[in-house]
Formats: sequence, C-alpha cells, structure tokens
Amino acid sequence: MRNVNDPIFHNEEAARAHFEALRWPDGPVCPHCGVIGDATALKPKTKSTRAGVYKCRSCEKPFSATVGTVFERSHVPLHKWLYANHLICASKKGMSAHQLHRLLGVTYKTAWFMAHRIREAMTPLATEPMGGEGQPVQADETYFRVRKPRGGKGRARVVKGDEGHNKPVIGLVSGGKSRMFRVDSANVATIEQILLTHTSPKAELHTDESKLYSDSGKDFAAHKTVKHSEDEYVRDGAHTNSIENFFSIFKRGMTGVYQHCSEKHLQRYLNEFSFRYDHRAGLEIDDTMRADAAIRGVAFKRLTYRRTSGAGTA
Repeated sequence: MRNVNDPIFHNEEAARAHFEALRWPDGPVCPHCGVIGDATALKPKTKSTRAGVYKCRSCEKPFSATVGTVFERSHVPLHKWLYANHLICASKKGMSAHQLHRLLGVTYKTAWFMAHRIREAMTPLATEPMGGEGQPVQADETYFRVRKPRGGKGRARVVKGDEGHNKPVIGLVSGGKSRMFRVDSANVATIEQILLTHTSPKAELHTDESKLYSDSGKDFAAHKTVKHSEDEYVRDGAHTNSIENFFSIFKRGMTGVYQHCSEKHLQRYLNEFSFRYDHRAGLEIDDTMRADAAIRGVAFKRLTYRRTSGAGTA
C-alpha cells in the first residue's frame, strides 16, 4: 500500500519511471508507428531534449509516455497527476476539485480539469455483454437531480428547490462488475436497447416489479422479479440489492462530496463510481492496485478543456 510519502508523488523522475513501467510493460512503444522499443528500434533521449523524451529510429519522431493519453500536453508535473489519481481512487465516494486544488497546490480550474481527465481514464473501452449462463444480471433505474443549464452561456447553476431536474440512470450489475448509463428517458425502448446491447441472452435478468422490464425480460434465459411494494427483497435467489447498493453509494458521494453536477458531466461521474465499484476491496483490490488500474486506462484517450468547459461541478 502506498502512502503520501511515496517518491512517485513528490519526485518527477520517480513518477516518470513508475508511469512508463505501467504504460510500457514490454518497453517503450512509439505512438506514431507502433514500433516496440529495443536496442535497434529506439534511441533514448539525448541531452538536448527534455527528460522523458524518446526518438523512434524507425520514423524519426520524438515521443514520451504521455503521448496518446489523457496526460498529453499537460503542464502539470506528472507526480501531481499520480497523486491526484491516487486520491480519487482511494476515496470511496470521490474527492472534490476544491480538495484536490488545496492538496496539490494548483488552481481550482486546473484541479477540476485534472479530475475530469482522470474520470475519462476510468471510462471502460470494453463493451462485451455482461452475465452469461448461470450468471444473473441485476438491472434497475434511479433518478439523480442535476443542475439546470443557465440560459445563454451554457453554464449550470446551483440547484435550489425546484430549480433542478431529475435525470434517469440505468444500471447493470453482474459478477461484481457494474455498468451505468445516463439516459434522456427511462422508457421501455431505451431500457430494452441497453439490455440487448450489454447483457448476454444466456443470463438471468433480475429486476424489481417495474413494467419497464416486462417485455425485454423475455429475451433472456429467465426473468426473475422481486416485489419491493410488498417489502419483498429476495425471491428464489433473485434480488436487486447489489445495484441498489451501488446507487446508494453514488448518491451519497454526489451529495456529500461533489454536491452539484451538471447534466453534461453526469456520465463521467457514473464512470468514476463504477470504476471504483469494479475495483473495490471486496474483490481483493487495494488502493494501490486500483490507482494503477486507472493509470493503465489513460492510454488511447484524450480530453481537451473545450470538451469539458461550460458547466462546472463542485
């Protein structure tokens, strides 16, 4: 387990070595032509270049470990990126940008952007169907209150009374893994599309008594329900306790830590909580392993400030 005194959080050279080991376990890889580093393919940085820069002998183009990742072209030192990533991954309900800006010694605007880049790294790339033969999939929907956009400037304002509006979220949990979706409307057609795309037809579907799942449930090996309206929470081995626990942690974190969220950023926050759920201590994954998994996810993803600016979050 790492602590705040670990050199990778304070020393740029140690941070770069750690990041390169996670990014390139088999040696440096040129992001321009794909050549994997060895004695004949790559030559190391020279004294005339900045630390961490390599030059490919095949295409003659320079690169570093951050090229092609969410850290690319960032002026924030890499050791602060690793520290921010560790803090967000080690906090069960997240860490606000205000807290990051105080701990890292950067501006709030920078901390806010860093947090969104880290959430982008947590976004899963795989879309294989969940569940399978003998593996049930729990499905449920909830509603989360988001900020209303402010007219004209596209900014969001703090929710007060009836100023906010609820946005539906559809969630799936199977085998200790989760997948969350922000949708415009929680109707039969939307839910059916999500289930057919992200759930194996060989799986058992477990839901509550909502009629939203009646038709789509016929497309799976079995559809078992529980009647919450009659205080029934388990029937014939079927329940939705896991997905409801996820929603509970998500809402407590969003209310107690982040406090406010604009609609345009809701999916990234869902990805953040889903990532921590999929890499939780109950699956024998500690804070260090979780943070390293997030670092491995920075590759092949980019997030510019223009894509995130416009509606801030706490």
